[in-house]
Amino acid sequence: MVTLQDIKQNEDIKALIRAGNRYLEACGYTDHGPRHVSYVSRTASEILKALGYSPREIELAAIAGWVHDVGNTVNRQNHGPNGAIMLLPILRETGMDMNDVMEIITAVGNHEEQSGIISSAVSAALALGDKSDAHKSRVRNGKPDPNDIHDRVNFSIQENRVTVDRKARVIRHELTMDESSSVLEYLQIYMQRIVMCEKAAAFLKCSFDLVINGQPVNNRPKAIEDC
Repeated sequence: MVTLQDIKQNEDIKALIRAGNRYLEACGYTDHGPRHVSYVSRTASEILKALGYSPREIELAAIAGWVHDVGNTVNRQNHGPNGAIMLLPILRETGMDMNDVMEIITAVGNHEEQSGIISSAVSAALALGDKSDAHKSRVRNGKPDPNDIHDRVNFSIQENRVTVDRKARVIRHELTMDESSSVLEYLQIYMQRIVMCEKAAAFLKCSFDLVINGQPVNNRPKAIEDC
């Protein structure tokens, strides 16, 4: 079976990740290169592992995380669907089983919060991994543009952690922000992504908790019988 390590060594995929990251740098976006895809790959696979999914689903989530942004080489708009189309022949050339290919390209094609639909454990894990990546290390060269809200928000985030409580069925995203930005600014740019994380967690039969500076942001309502 084709593994994450095989995909990491694939020269075509390396070139696509580099090109997409260069394009987004020119557009003024935060890091979308090896640092970002490594985070997404690791986080997506760790979520499924913590929830007891099969080794192959865990591996596919890791692969999907690594390749999810290749469509940025074409354009930022619709980079999910574009990436899925581009990946089909590349993944087939690696010898990957067609069912595995379909799992990955469906996840990649649906990871954008504007249009994506969660339809599998792999796509749910990919969405959670991608949308949870906010941290000062994403700011290019460690020098935020004070006029760019994305730079301000990311640079203010000192700690970022995703944990899974399998027994309670809770996926928790915890952030620690300093005063160089605010929770309000975070919500301005991440609201749609938070909603997608909630949907992804629900697909995995979990709830999604966002906690910033120790305070719950998306409090889950109590059941009627508990009120």
